Amino acid sequence: MKKLLSATDFGLLAVCLAAAQTKVTKENVTGITNFARVETTVACAGAVTTSAVAEIKKMGFAAIFNLRLANEPGVDIDAESAAAKAAGIKFFHLPFNGSAPDPAVVDQFLKAISEKGNEPAFIHCASGNRASAFWLIKRVLVDKWDIDRASAEAADLGLTNQGLKTFALDYIAKHKS
Repeated sequence: MKKLLSATDFGLLAVCLAAAQTKVTKENVTGITNFARVETTVACAGAVTTSAVAEIKKMGFAAIFNLRLANEPGVDIDAESAAAKAAGIKFFHLPFNGSAPDPAVVDQFLKAISEKGNEPAFIHCASGNRASAFWLIKRVLVDKWDIDRASAEAADLGLTNQGLKTFALDYIAKHKS
């Protein structure tokens, strides 16, 4: 015999489903461009000044993943790395060229992000597009999210570049088990 949900059961189910959805919030943080956070799991952002690194640590992030190329305007990898060390936060520089995407960099990212103690993660590039594309890949391949849900979250985080989204979806298709 099938049991129908009572109004109370249905209401509780609706609350649980709503709570299970991730929510992206955007904030203005001094020294960080395009800051967008998913609860306490991740933040994706654009350019970061070295003075913002200590604030990233105060916000509770365990690791910084910098996807910028060393020759991009305004980039100082050594200074950001030193600021991360001084603040006591792990720092990973994984240079990724959005115009000529290298899947090996994504492989390195997935390995590092999956290591214990590297989340919550602060992932950044110049605008947030590369960071959001990497997070999309991680959500599908590591967290086992469906592509639609992960794509919606990535869009909320700042993924607007169709070329990077296509790269991410192609990478997922080639690596999905």
